[in-house]
Amino acid sequence: MSKKTRKKSSKPASRNAARSQAVKSAKTKPSKTLRKTTGKSGAKPTGKTVNATGKESHKGPTKPLRASGPAKTQKTVLTEGAKAPAFRLPRDGGSTVSLSDYAGKKLVLFFYPRADTPGCTREAIDFSRLSAAFAASGTAILGVSADPPRAQEAFRDKHRLVTPLISDETHQTLEAYGAWGEKSMYGRTFQGILRTTVLIGADGKILRVWRNVRVDGHADDVLAAVRAG
Repeated sequence: MSKKTRKKSSKPASRNAARSQAVKSAKTKPSKTLRKTTGKSGAKPTGKTVNATGKESHKGPTKPLRASGPAKTQKTVLTEGAKAPAFRLPRDGGSTVSLSDYAGKKLVLFFYPRADTPGCTREAIDFSRLSAAFAASGTAILGVSADPPRAQEAFRDKHRLVTPLISDETHQTLEAYGAWGEKSMYGRTFQGILRTTVLIGADGKILRVWRNVRVDGHADDVLAAVRAG
C-alpha cells in the first residue's frame, strides 16, 4: 500500500475516535444550563414555591409561628369588703394557725420582709407593746413572713415578742394577700415581701389594707382604726 493510501485511511479513524469521545463527555458532564441552577452540593434555592394549582409563586416560604410563653399571672389586689383568703400555716412553737381560728373576732395580719432586721424588729415590738390594747378591742394580731419557724422562734425569744409569728415559706398566703411582688434595692429588682398590713373584720371580710407601710407609728395607726371601726 502506498503512503498516500495510508494517510487517507487514517483520517476517518481519527474522526470517529473524536466523535465517540465527545459522546462520552456529554454523558458524564452536566450541561451548562444545569450548572447555572445548581450549587456545589445540589440544587440552588430559588425562593420560589409551588401552590396548589402547580404554578410557581415568587413569595418566600412562610415563617413558623413562635410558640407563645405562659401567660403572666396578675398580682392579687385585696379590696375592702372582699372575703379574706383562707390560710393554714405553721407558727412559732410548733403548732399551726388558720383563719378559721379567729372566726367572730377581728384579726390584724402584719406582713414583714424578714425576721430580726431593723425595720421588722421595730414593727414587731410595737405590735407586741400594744397587744393588750388590741385584745381589749376584740382583735388578735399575727405577724407573717417567709422565714422558717426556727427563725421566727429565735426572733421571738431575742426581742420577747408576744404576738404569734407565722411562717409562709411557699409564699401562697403572701401572694393571696397581695404582700408578695416586685421590689427594688441598690439598683436591682427582685421578688420579695411587700410590707403590708391587713385588718379583717369579725365576719371574715377585709376592713382595711395598708400598703408600703412605714414602720414608725404604724401599729398605733392600726389600733386607732380598730377602735374607730
